Amino acid sequence: MGQHHHSHDHSHSHGHGHSHAPASFGFAFGFGIILNTIFIVVEVIYGILGDSLALLADAGHNISDVLGLVIAWIAVWLGKKAPSNKRTYGFKRSSILSALFNAVFLLVAIGAIAWEAIQRFSSPQPVAGKTVIIVALIGIVINGLTAFLFMSGRKNDLNIRGAFMHMAADAIVSLGVVIAGFVILWTGWQWLDPVVSLVIVVVIFIGTWGLLKESFNLSLDAVPEGIDISKIKDYLKNLPTVLEVHDLHVWGMSTTEAALTVHLIRSGIEDNDELLQKLTKELHDQFGIEHATIQIEKGTFSCSLQPEGSI
Repeated sequence: MGQHHHSHDHSHSHGHGHSHAPASFGFAFGFGIILNTIFIVVEVIYGILGDSLALLADAGHNISDVLGLVIAWIAVWLGKKAPSNKRTYGFKRSSILSALFNAVFLLVAIGAIAWEAIQRFSSPQPVAGKTVIIVALIGIVINGLTAFLFMSGRKNDLNIRGAFMHMAADAIVSLGVVIAGFVILWTGWQWLDPVVSLVIVVVIFIGTWGLLKESFNLSLDAVPEGIDISKIKDYLKNLPTVLEVHDLHVWGMSTTEAALTVHLIRSGIEDNDELLQKLTKELHDQFGIEHATIQIEKGTFSCSLQPEGSI
């Protein structure tokens, strides 16, 4: 039997694929990018006028935020582009690359914060007081609001989670600056600044590690988090007339859509079309598989394509 695609059922699986697609986050991206850009301009102006290196450094860091948001937004836009003869899946995978990029970006950023903090232990810098606190308070509001707008999408979409993490991490950094600033103004404990920085680094690292691991796995075609391949295999094995299940593969096409290919050996193949229709619907409804390609075999030939040790 040749390969049987589920083209007859494609409209159904496609419809769901975009029901939780991050279309509604256009406002969140626009809001975050515009507000952060205005904030950067204000920081640069005040940094130059007030001769504050801390403000200019923070402005530089905020540029990385805007860049992270822009990349995540471009990935959402690319993910909606139609497939072509050259790119038969379209640009869906760009959301995985964007999530991976944002995770790496965050790790580089906290590495820089940690390096700076460790150096400050040996030569404590006087922390510029009130101006830095005011700027950090504005930072909490802007980044906190932007993070809040991405909050609902962070569960279903790793790319949106990357944007959320970026904004939330910055709000936490700003909060740390405010707390340290007030305590230092009150007590004069200059050492508190690098200590707070290192605590924040640990908090952000713990959050970013999951994002990095998941986006890295998806970029290597691992089974997406939340999909249990052994349950899918059990479900397929227990179908009537199915004798054997092999070459089962599940991978993420994007940060929101999963695909599956499988070979089934059946004792009878008269009702293939009905079975395929039932299968694509149930794989979609029970396991969140958007695109299923199922090859039915009658078991009269050995599948020579099966690699050693395949599922």
